[in-house]
Amino acid sequence: MTTYITSSPEETRALAKKLSQEIRGIIALGGELGAGKTTFTQGFAEGLGITDKIISPTFVLIRQHPIPNSKNVLPTCRRVLYHIDLYRLEEIKNIKDLGIDEMMQNPKNIILIEWAEKAKKLLPKNITWIKLEVIDKNTRRIKIRG
Repeated sequence: MTTYITSSPEETRALAKKLSQEIRGIIALGGELGAGKTTFTQGFAEGLGITDKIISPTFVLIRQHPIPNSKNVLPTCRRVLYHIDLYRLEEIKNIKDLGIDEMMQNPKNIILIEWAEKAKKLLPKNITWIKLEVIDKNTRRIKIRG
């Protein structure tokens, strides 16, 4: 496990931007409300070159953001960042119920899941877990496993 300490939202974004060059696949984000999961996602997306405004998909559950410079001849070959928020979901019995099974099958996709602990038993074992812990108003401890 690797641990980082950030002292501001800007530092959290900068760390996530750096990590976007190292981490791929499915990334599970955990932490209490206000811990910085969306802030982390904003920095991660910026590191991938995404210029879309990144906002929490709390009410729509999933937002997709094409990753620039990843288009091939077929649209299905394009890399996509999927930003998923499970906060509002009470119970998840099957990952297919979320409609993200197909996203996970494509290794080109990067999937960031906020509140992933709600679906922990349904997610693949070989994913990256990132937990953001609030130390004080601006300081966060960010633990990365996987």
